[in-house]
Amino acid sequence: MSCPDCFTGTVHAGTPSGHITNLHGLQTYVAEPAGVPDDEIKGIIIIIPDAFGWEFVNNRLLADKYAESGKFRVYLPDFMKGTAVPAWGLDTVRAVMKTGSLWDWISKPYHVASALYVFPSFLIANRPSKSYPIVESFFTSVRQSPEGQKHPIGAAGFCWGGKHTILLAHGASITITPVDNGSKIKRNLIDAGFTGHPSLLSLPGDIEKITIPVSFALGDLDSNLKGEKIELIKNIMHEKEVVGGEVRVYVGAGHGFCVRADTAVEQSDRQAAEAEEQAVEFFRKKFAKM
Repeated sequence: MSCPDCFTGTVHAGTPSGHITNLHGLQTYVAEPAGVPDDEIKGIIIIIPDAFGWEFVNNRLLADKYAESGKFRVYLPDFMKGTAVPAWGLDTVRAVMKTGSLWDWISKPYHVASALYVFPSFLIANRPSKSYPIVESFFTSVRQSPEGQKHPIGAAGFCWGGKHTILLAHGASITITPVDNGSKIKRNLIDAGFTGHPSLLSLPGDIEKITIPVSFALGDLDSNLKGEKIELIKNIMHEKEVVGGEVRVYVGAGHGFCVRADTAVEQSDRQAAEAEEQAVEFFRKKFAKM
């Protein structure tokens, strides 16, 4: 996740329509489909975001779209506990990469210093060995709750969050006592997963250990997952056909296209929308079997 593409992209226009609450110890953005009663909710989606975290408007707008399109209750928690990369990091990377004018070169040391201040600190504070227990604890609490026992649960992870989604898909589980039944049962923390342009993967091991259905949205121009890595993921998931996952490769798409695409570019906007639909349809299909 050290590539510049992990911290590039555009900020999307729009006003999130959800609300904020403290849920299981974390500040959480909550999106719900308008006018849909609890017994008609199709499932719970928990977004594990990219480096820009739970306050990034793009991530909140995506949560809103998942909620309305899929009739899901969507949670976007602050898994990073206040250490996410601020949105101005996008401008910083853009400025570091610019070389078109004298001012670009004069101001470059300032922007490089800003980048060195914010990006390494994020990576250190949110390394998987430290962050995954936070993620797993939240999913455990949701699964143990009455709503988590009633509804299927999905994880949708992007970039940094993709690693955590795949780790959950290795079969993380707990033993619970259902509220309507005194017999203890084992339940997976998630029933399905979706990941767009995941980073920090250990290949092939992270994919080989998947035991829960995962849908992958990958760009063939992703600097983190070059062609041979994409083929490796496709081959392993094909061998795991019984698990019920899928891999879709978006031609011409780079890292971050699911969340930070330039909506002014027709192809980028279309591919982001298609990835959104891919996630919603995959969760619908898997949740219908629960």
